[in-house]
Parts: sequence; structure tokens; C-alpha cells
Amino acid sequence: MVDKNAVLGTLRSMDGVEKAFLLDQEILERLRQEEKGVKAIMDISVRNDGFNAALEREHVACIIKNTRFRPPPEPTVLLQDDEGTVMGIEVFPHTRGEYDEREDVFWLSEDFVVFPGVKAARQEFFVMPPVSFPELDESLGCRDVVSCSPSPTSDVMIKEHYGLEDDPRLASILVAFNSADHS
Repeated sequence: MVDKNAVLGTLRSMDGVEKAFLLDQEILERLRQEEKGVKAIMDISVRNDGFNAALEREHVACIIKNTRFRPPPEPTVLLQDDEGTVMGIEVFPHTRGEYDEREDVFWLSEDFVVFPGVKAARQEFFVMPPVSFPELDESLGCRDVVSCSPSPTSDVMIKEHYGLEDDPRLASILVAFNSADHS
């Protein structure tokens, strides 16, 4: 059985975590509605697959993090078409060298590259995939662990719902999991 206090203790002990708490059903439903209408640059739809995967879990925790929090273990944003072809990817400082000298990429920002030679089948989306969160595992009674970033508007909604200051130096991450003893 999952010990929620142990899980929250683990999250709170991580460098860069300001707060950690479980989300209630009221805010989860409001976030579900908010995430459906998110658009990005050039009116490209955003599909938050990580958020949708989090909603499928029994428990959803939120951490409020500062800049000392570790980088994600894999990209948190992709540009994909409706068939799953990757047309762009988030770049981290430790992966930047893979793209710096390439002539077949276009830098959309200092941390995102697009592959202009890869064409969309029909529609393109910015996809926020579920991201692993290795700090929570079966030793804490957790399985099927995923993490994700909510949209900026959802981040504000979470902070308002829990009476937290909307400090632009702080961001939220959702960490969701099932109980290891629950099928």
C-alpha cells in the first residue's frame, strides 16, 4: 500500500522543491477543462499527453519548484504530427551539442529545434509527453509513475486554488502514480 506521507516527504526533500501536496478532485476537474483549450504559437494545438496520463492514475501530487530543481530526464515538449512523427524537440543544455552543428535543424528558441525536412502528415501538435519521475518507485508503494508540466494557465489555477503566490520564479509539476498493490 502506498504511504502518501512518505511520497510527499520524498517530494519535499528534493532540492528545489518549495511545496508538495496532493491535488483534490475539484481542481483536477477544472484543470482537465483548461488543458483542453490550450494553444501555442502560430495557433498550433497543444496536446498535454502527460497531463492526460496523470489523470488516469489513482493519486496526483503537485510540486512547486524553483530553479534548483533537477532537469527532466527526457524532453517535456515535442512537435509531432497526428501520426506521431517527431518534427521538433526540446533541447537541454546537456543535449545542445547534438544539434549545434547540424544544418538540418531550425532553432525555434534557444531550447527547441524544428526539423524542417520532416513534414506533417495532416495536423501538427505541440505534445507534452508523460515524463518519468525516478524518485518515486515501488519502494514507496508507487507504480506507473508519470510527471508532467501543466500549461501556464493551469499553473496559475493550481496556485490560486491552494492560496499560493503566483511567483514567476516558481512552477508546478504534477507527479501521478498508482498504488503498487492496486491493479
